[in-house]
Amino acid sequence: MPSMVVIATTAVPDHLRGALSRWTSEVVPGIFVGTVSARVRDELWSAVAETVGDGAALLIHPAPTEQGYALRTAGARRRVPMDFEGLTLIRMTGAPKVKNSQSYP
Repeated sequence: MPSMVVIATTAVPDHLRGALSRWTSEVVPGIFVGTVSARVRDELWSAVAETVGDGAALLIHPAPTEQGYALRTAGARRRVPMDFEGLTLIRMTGAPKVKNSQSYP
């Protein structure tokens, strides 16, 4: 049975956005919403995870959990989903440290 999915992308290749728009609608830049079967959802997510590159992506879909949905992520993100006694909570990680290669006299 088809169900609603939301896929949020950041800095992904244009061809991936094109592939996603075949099955979903891009309601705002990088946010794709659609109603697809579980099989299509899983195939789409496999394509996203393989081609996300340096970008990041998040999939939200219905699931038999306390919250009623499940999250999947691909790529490097500062917000990391964590399971906490059956609830999915978001943990913020620190900002990436930038090496300062300048030298001062």
